Amino acid sequence: MRNTTEYDAIILGAGAAGLMCAAIAGQRGRNVLLLDHASEPGKKILISGGGRCNFTNLQTPAERYLSENPHFAKSALKRYGPEDFIALVDRHNIAWHEKTLGQLFCDGSARQIVAMLLAECELGGVELSLGEAVSDVGHGDGRYTIQFGNRNAAAPALVLATGGLSILKMGATGFAYDLARRFELDVIDPRPALVPLTLSGEDALFTSLSGVACEVIARCGDATFREAALFTHKGLSGPAILQVSSYWRDGRKVELDLLPDLDAGWLVAAKRSQPRTHLRAALSEHLPARLATALSERIALNNELANTPDRKLQDIENLLSKWQMTPSGSEGFAKAEVTAGGISTAGLSSQTMQAKNVPGLFAIGEAVDVTGWLGGYNFQWAWSSGWAAAQAL
Repeated sequence: MRNTTEYDAIILGAGAAGLMCAAIAGQRGRNVLLLDHASEPGKKILISGGGRCNFTNLQTPAERYLSENPHFAKSALKRYGPEDFIALVDRHNIAWHEKTLGQLFCDGSARQIVAMLLAECELGGVELSLGEAVSDVGHGDGRYTIQFGNRNAAAPALVLATGGLSILKMGATGFAYDLARRFELDVIDPRPALVPLTLSGEDALFTSLSGVACEVIARCGDATFREAALFTHKGLSGPAILQVSSYWRDGRKVELDLLPDLDAGWLVAAKRSQPRTHLRAALSEHLPARLATALSERIALNNELANTPDRKLQDIENLLSKWQMTPSGSEGFAKAEVTAGGISTAGLSSQTMQAKNVPGLFAIGEAVDVTGWLGGYNFQWAWSSGWAAAQAL
């Protein structure tokens, strides 16, 4: 290839993982080229956390990440953890706060995190190229060759950091998966995660409650989360639902405890204290009025509580604590915050993120089959995996 510029490493994707990897590798003395087809870097960072970037979580154990290999993330997370990224944020004098459940946000803007990462890249002498798609990738004689725009570049190391399929409107593509398959790396079928779920049939009752929210315990299989659920015109959203969506598969049920703060026997107790009240009124004391009305209409208990056997009230309590729905689907990659699945960890080193059978090829961040909970976990995986790869470049 003529007129080819040589580098120590070429990183494809200027998102969270790619920026982190480039900055660290550059500061280790590596000559790094960072490429992205987007017109600006860190676009998903900019929209995250309502524009304030939920940049990490105080607690990021590997158990809070989904992967075909649940142990894969341990090494990177242990070697570069939340405290390390917080120290970086502090060095740049970015004010932050803990919102809830260990989630850390900028006091100001997510742009501060992007500016910080770009400053770190500049400190490492990283060359950044934006707005030009890669048209060809070659490999031979221990070198990776890249064509982009009217330029050619080559390096002994190539890092795939182009993310997954989530948030398609921002230019997400399956480029990393296609390239991984080309190099004979397995790809776990990508699917939307941290995504609203849709309801139909009898479960569509809730779609009339668009905008109503309440705290619930949501369950799907062995996964259980206590946070807010939001009823939408398509189905269910809110933190609790986004969390369980990562564990949901077609045909599985999602179970909600709609009254998580009430002990067993609360409805029987209400009968004793307010015998002439009806179910809707009893529910309205603990739930939004529209939700209380919808539930009481579905349960169809028209008697005063005094005229209802205790056993019947106990059955209703049980129903409300284990309200089951079978989602018809999800709102897909267009609304998914992250992509589950991706480049299989079986072909990667957990220490370096390098492909075991393809020297010099690395995969990091969302492109890899490691998906965290909602709440800063996926950004921490980006920082940790990017840092781990940079140590080996």
